[in-house]
Amino acid sequence: MLNLLNQPLPNNTSQDLINLMPFKQEIVFKDLNFRYTKDTPWILKNVNLNFKKGKTIGFIGMTGSGKSTLLDILMGLLKPTEGELLIDGIPITQENRKAWQAHISHVPQSIYLADGTIQENIALGVELEKMKEYKVVQAAQQAQISEMINNLKNKYKTFVGEQGVQLSGGQRQRIGIARALYKNSDVLIFDEATSALDNQTEQKIMQQIAQLKDNQTIFIIAHRLTTLKQCDSIIRINTDYTIEQMNYTQLIEKNFIRKNEKNT
Repeated sequence: MLNLLNQPLPNNTSQDLINLMPFKQEIVFKDLNFRYTKDTPWILKNVNLNFKKGKTIGFIGMTGSGKSTLLDILMGLLKPTEGELLIDGIPITQENRKAWQAHISHVPQSIYLADGTIQENIALGVELEKMKEYKVVQAAQQAQISEMINNLKNKYKTFVGEQGVQLSGGQRQRIGIARALYKNSDVLIFDEATSALDNQTEQKIMQQIAQLKDNQTIFIIAHRLTTLKQCDSIIRINTDYTIEQMNYTQLIEKNFIRKNEKNT
């Protein structure tokens, strides 16, 4: 552990973000392969995908098929073993990675909450005097949590406790979604971000997210097929490294066929 902690940080870790990297057209995975070490199996092979800005894309697949790994590469958290991630034709490298990451808001399945107020957690990272309360309220409304907040004695100034101990799992997830919406990023990534919600609440949130499509590019990993109903296209990543691209109607048909094949 001490050896790991003593590893040098990348040269650009302490650099301030000067210029936001342009993103006006598309995200491309070109001839992309990935594995964690040279002695471990490939996680992703021969990935060639193109996503236009302003589209909503869903991802499904068995556990271990590489869905989250692909989005980790998209976020610049992992470097492709082979191939490239291109933004408007520009490869993402160590030098421009931070400029690309500034476009992204990520909502994981497990939400981190600071020991502060609800509004501080929605606008996480924003200094109190620079926080825009109207944006906090708008984001909470879109995340379907404003009614719950308004029923609290201190409303948006209610303390959530360490790791959000005062809130349920579904409430924590909705605050995480509100946080991403507050930032108003070009790219939103939802990785099982609605898994703790009931179907009705999830559908309301997805309807709100669908209204953002013209301005934002949205990636959604989900196991419930209904979560992907608003997607422009859906990517199924299979454990044999093959990738299928389809719309929601085709997804339902293919899933029905596969279930029948299992039953027979």
